[in-house]
Amino acid sequence: MSETDPNTTDVIVIGGGTGGYSTALRAASLGLRVVLAERELIGGTCLHRGCIPSKAMLHAAELVDGIAEARERWGVKATVDSLDWPALVATRDTIVARNHQGVAGHLRTAGVRVLKGTARLTGPRTVHVEDAGEFTARRGIVLATGSRPKMLPGLAADGRRVVTSDDALFAAGLPASVLVLGGGAIGVEYASFHRSMGAEVTLVEAAGRLLPMEDEDVGRHLARRLKKRGIAVRTGSALTGTELLPDGVRATVRTPKGEELVIEAERLLVAVGRAPVTDGLDLAAAGLAADGRGFVAPADWSRLETAVPGIHVVGDLLPPPSPGLAHASFAEGLLVAETLAGLPSRAVDYAAVPRVTYSSPQTASVGRTEAEARADGLDIKVNTMPLAATAKGMVHGQGGMVKVIAAADGAGGEASGTVLGVHLVGPQVSEMIAESQLIVGWDAEPADVAQHIHAHPTLSEAVGEAFLTLAGRGLHQH
Repeated sequence: MSETDPNTTDVIVIGGGTGGYSTALRAASLGLRVVLAERELIGGTCLHRGCIPSKAMLHAAELVDGIAEARERWGVKATVDSLDWPALVATRDTIVARNHQGVAGHLRTAGVRVLKGTARLTGPRTVHVEDAGEFTARRGIVLATGSRPKMLPGLAADGRRVVTSDDALFAAGLPASVLVLGGGAIGVEYASFHRSMGAEVTLVEAAGRLLPMEDEDVGRHLARRLKKRGIAVRTGSALTGTELLPDGVRATVRTPKGEELVIEAERLLVAVGRAPVTDGLDLAAAGLAADGRGFVAPADWSRLETAVPGIHVVGDLLPPPSPGLAHASFAEGLLVAETLAGLPSRAVDYAAVPRVTYSSPQTASVGRTEAEARADGLDIKVNTMPLAATAKGMVHGQGGMVKVIAAADGAGGEASGTVLGVHLVGPQVSEMIAESQLIVGWDAEPADVAQHIHAHPTLSEAVGEAFLTLAGRGLHQH
């Protein structure tokens, strides 16, 4: 095929979510011709059903909580007269639409050819896009088809009584009661949102604690605060049966003690994880196959390249250690685009990818948990600093903590005293984690951090004090 053949390009990206469009934009900026195929809307789950609309709604929840705090704690005689749900939804949708227009505009400006339609592999370098025909990639193909919510066997979402995280915010109106199944980040965020909006909320998690992938102290502290807010938190509990009612759901939950609880709610929100999307992709046509969990694993993690040379994977199609987070997929997209352009690029450092839960309170972390460090046989030092020990923490009055895990001198082959993990719980800690990401990513030691001054009064002082203590210079030893 000639250079001017419109169906021959350098790179074909299948999927226009965060991983896909970041790959396309970076590849185009490096002078590559790019075709991006997306069967729904550019921006994917994160922009249209996940990260952005949910955080818009959680911001509204913060405003409602702020009014209650103003009245109850600060003597400001303010009340919420009513909630204009259509107006709230309109604001959310405007934010999503503006972001969508922005991403689409960037792709146009960059010269990326965007095709709307389902794409399937027809070979190791060829892709068929419905209503557009067959395309050939000189450099490579990037799989970025994302994920969808998992559902439990025998349970189907109807968008009203039973919903998933993809449609929870788009169901009509606000329910008076919600049973949230799943205590990971998504479940916790939705439980927090609905409680702020006045619903009676029960949060059920099969594991022994909330946020089971996070540090135990984070899950314990978060559960305590959510219970204080009036959320019924039931960990170590399993859903054993459901019955659809005309206006809700009746569920049976088995507790750790073997008791059977019957819980009725207007809405059952299922947030038990997400599964990779490969249906219709025809992996076999290119010599690929998904693993038993549906992931497409790379043969070379430093390039995110599969066993078929030239086919790369980004985003939710990747198995762990990729965390299935939008910001990780941005980094993966940059890596793959630069690899396809023939540039040297560093592999994604998954240990330094921050994790955030936007509940009230928020949690944010990076690096190893205490249990992971001990399981690796490392000799470690741990310091926990309550946010309430700082003046700004007292002002906020929401509790919270900073927990730092560092290797002891010469521990287990680690660099002397290297910071292994930082874990935060409290108000707006999502905006505090960037510092810790750099600390962990750059293998800093507590003494390196302790020499830097944190502004007073701020919540971040607690981070600084935790490192001062580990460095032997703490003013408030904990």
